[in-house]
Amino acid sequence: MSIFKDKVLLITGGTGSFGNAVLRRFLDSDIREIRILSRDEKKQDDMRHFLQANRADVAHKVKFYIGNVRDRQAVDFAMAGVDYVFSAAALKQVPSCEFFPMEAVRTNVEGTNNVLLSAIAHEVKNVVVLSTDKAAYPINAMGISKAMMEKVAIAQGRALGSEGKTTICCTRYGNVMASRGSVIPLWVEQMMEGKPITITDPNMTRYMMTLDDAVDLVIYAFTHGHNGDLFVQKAPAATLDVLAQALKEVYAKVDPKYGETEVKVIGTRHGEKLYETLVTREEMLRSEDMGNYFRIPCDTRDLNYDKFFTEGDDAISRTEDYHSHNTRRLDVEGMKELLLKLNFIREDLGLQARAKSRDYRSE
Repeated sequence: MSIFKDKVLLITGGTGSFGNAVLRRFLDSDIREIRILSRDEKKQDDMRHFLQANRADVAHKVKFYIGNVRDRQAVDFAMAGVDYVFSAAALKQVPSCEFFPMEAVRTNVEGTNNVLLSAIAHEVKNVVVLSTDKAAYPINAMGISKAMMEKVAIAQGRALGSEGKTTICCTRYGNVMASRGSVIPLWVEQMMEGKPITITDPNMTRYMMTLDDAVDLVIYAFTHGHNGDLFVQKAPAATLDVLAQALKEVYAKVDPKYGETEVKVIGTRHGEKLYETLVTREEMLRSEDMGNYFRIPCDTRDLNYDKFFTEGDDAISRTEDYHSHNTRRLDVEGMKELLLKLNFIREDLGLQARAKSRDYRSE
């Protein structure tokens, strides 16, 4: 028996990579119902047909709700009777958010707030909000909107306090390997089409996490979180150069020609960082090391301006951020080992049966 036994879980943005990973983890558990709220009926239809064809024994557990988190009524309709919420709906792509920043605000900030207010009104027990490393010291519109999303969630959690009927906490994680729209499926596609792998900066580092790691982090936050907490999983990182070389060597097992794929450096795109920060030094100062995770409790000070403007802490200047340049660094062999955990790569190498179309290369 688990804490999810006979419970109802709502996943906003549930047709994305994270939602699919949650389904893989939970469908065979004793959970009663998983609700998918998203605005994309095509992805919902694809997910529904896949479950009916491949998991007919448990497909009845998954219920689909068409709606946008920007619409509070749609959220309320999906929220009735829900025990737990994983809030994953977001605009995540850096370039699109740069060109349409208000769209990022409406979904990532206002949409998340709608989910939180609805969860509180319906007395949902736990809400975990999914964030990104780009929210720490953000330099692009996506990161800024995610940082504001975190602030909104933490403020709502702080206001509820330890006696609140609803617990709200956040998770922040780095690059999720082979999630939809990420660089690994793009590079594999480029190799398959005989094109060069396009790298912005070979020395750029990124955290490397699998989708299962992301689900583990959310479940850890769910089971250990207090109102206003932020959880971060310690993760290894790799340079883009190492990632590209590892991909080439892995796919050389499919066809030796892929090992000879050209790598073309195209330069850093607007809004990109050389490395990603997962925990700022201000957060590190009050963080709790929980082994594989950092727990960062919310700032519980009240709105007393003296505490914010006339009192400081010189320890901050002696503390270092936790970022992708100073975490454990993967070499090519370590990166290859991690790549071989990805389902679509295992399928391409013939290590497991193909579950999706050959052209569908994401997790």
